[in-house]
Amino acid sequence: MRTGWPAASMVAVSLLQVVGVLVGGPLLVGLMRTVRCRLEGRAGPPVRQPLLDLRKLARRERTTSDETSWIFPLAPLVLVGSTVVVAAIAPLLATDPAYGWSADLFAVVFLLLLGSVALALGALDSGTAFGGMGASRAMTIGALSEPALLVVILALSVPAHSSNLPAIVTRSLAHPLWLATPERLLALVAFVIVIVAESGRLPVDNPSTHLELTMIHEAMVLEYSGTDLALIKLGESMRLAVLMALFADLFVPWGVASAPGPIHLVVGLATTVAKVAALGVGLAIFEVTVAKLRLFRVPELLAGAFALSVLAVLSALVVA
Repeated sequence: MRTGWPAASMVAVSLLQVVGVLVGGPLLVGLMRTVRCRLEGRAGPPVRQPLLDLRKLARRERTTSDETSWIFPLAPLVLVGSTVVVAAIAPLLATDPAYGWSADLFAVVFLLLLGSVALALGALDSGTAFGGMGASRAMTIGALSEPALLVVILALSVPAHSSNLPAIVTRSLAHPLWLATPERLLALVAFVIVIVAESGRLPVDNPSTHLELTMIHEAMVLEYSGTDLALIKLGESMRLAVLMALFADLFVPWGVASAPGPIHLVVGLATTVAKVAALGVGLAIFEVTVAKLRLFRVPELLAGAFALSVLAVLSALVVA
């Protein structure tokens, strides 16, 4: 995909996006925790607490079982690395990041799935009962949520006549009436359900639970410690920030930098931060009002998301 952006500006956009996700992911989790605590009548930790926790974990010694193989320490690196690649090529702050031509919807969904699969393999490699249970549950959820995410973005690509994410955002900015079409509304609801499932939030999973039998994500990381656990927590927070930024830019693209220049990048950064923070606050408020679903009800919720995404594709094809 040829653009009018200078190569240096495109590289600067990608670097800014990666740094923003690295720092903004933990801060987003901290903001959501603070909102939940305030709504529940508790003071709660400061917003920067996840960053302090990452620093504390990074200083601790890493311990591994003698039964694990090279997969166990590699899984956190794959999780963080795949998320960094998505943050670098996706149109989070601007429509033309470096290597934006490679930000195809299939590539982005594959990279997100790669991190989930690596983490599940690491949990299985530990050889513990809870690790296997968590990996099995996570893959069940991923087998339903990832196809729904793929079909959601496919519905958005039909009117844009392109599966490239920067192209979808660019053409959505040029045709604002697309944002109020039925397929967009159906895809929006399905995307929200996917974000909740992929990030392990209520009602699909409870990230703050201490009950082993109800754990999904936390059961997979029980054997990790030190720097490995820090990488996992960082990778998960980055995934949440990336998914929310993609949601904001695909459905509310206004504010994304569509021209080179520091002023446009500052506006794009401020707009994206504001939109992601608003989504985080909204998700935190939603979590306070709902209870965790039974495990066997989660596939029904994700199946509904997939059905909505399929309806969005059919609606887009009919309108086109």
